[in-house]
Amino acid sequence: MLPSVLVLILSYNGKNLLIDSVQSYLDCEYPNFAVAVIDNGSTDGTGDFIRSQYPDVIFMRSEKNLGYSGGMNLGLVYAFEQNNYDYVLITNNDVIADKQIITALVETATANPGTAFTTGKVYYYERPNVFQTVGKSSHPTLVRGEHLGRGEKDLGQFDMDTELAFCDDIFWLVSREVYLTTGGYDTDFFLQAEDFDWQLRAKKAGFKIMYSHKAKLWHKESMTIGKSSPLKAYYDARNPMIAIMKNCNSTQINRYVIDKSYKLIFKSIPKTFIKGHISKAFASMFGLLSAYKYYIISRINKII
Repeated sequence: MLPSVLVLILSYNGKNLLIDSVQSYLDCEYPNFAVAVIDNGSTDGTGDFIRSQYPDVIFMRSEKNLGYSGGMNLGLVYAFEQNNYDYVLITNNDVIADKQIITALVETATANPGTAFTTGKVYYYERPNVFQTVGKSSHPTLVRGEHLGRGEKDLGQFDMDTELAFCDDIFWLVSREVYLTTGGYDTDFFLQAEDFDWQLRAKKAGFKIMYSHKAKLWHKESMTIGKSSPLKAYYDARNPMIAIMKNCNSTQINRYVIDKSYKLIFKSIPKTFIKGHISKAFASMFGLLSAYKYYIISRINKII
């Protein structure tokens, strides 16, 4: 029998997005999978909607918003601790998946032992043949680099399975082995960089990240928190730095803090102010200060 897969879709007041995402996964042609929706404290009737429209979908609910990490961990515990799934496919609620996505991901993962996470092609929903990402590069000071393929039209230039330095968890197939070895998401990361942290932990444990070129998905992009929200700006400034502090050596930490601080203080934040996005600029600054605070407290307590 083919490996069992549980598709996990986390939603916070995103009932309207679930129509496309849930149905696209239910239409997948892989023979051994189930779909689960995790309601992360929604107040928009998500539970009633799923139970009435998709009775075969597994439904879980947290009465309060646990953040992305905490919400997804509910599903990971269900899949790997309470049940015996071989893989979990973590995915956003603002996506449409190709019918062969699960098949392609499982084929690549099983063909490459030691794989923690397997991802594939993410296209812009509005530009269905243009990549949003096919993975991420490494960087000498920031550790994780830029998106590969972003803005490029798909001309077959990424039509080969390969190992990645890093990736985004818009969708990724998570192995049971990496969960049992490293645990799930770190709930210190309420939003943003939770995937970066987990990848750093997995790589330290000897796992790898794979790209499956036949796995395709279309992403509507930041529909829950918004692409330009102050909340996203706060966690974008804070959480990658904390991921580095938790997982890297002192030389890497120092290089990262200097580089990232310079870019935020002298480039990104002033530019945001000039554009008139005052609350977003302040959110970025407060996020940076929060990361500094975390570093100081962790050093005092000898955590890092």
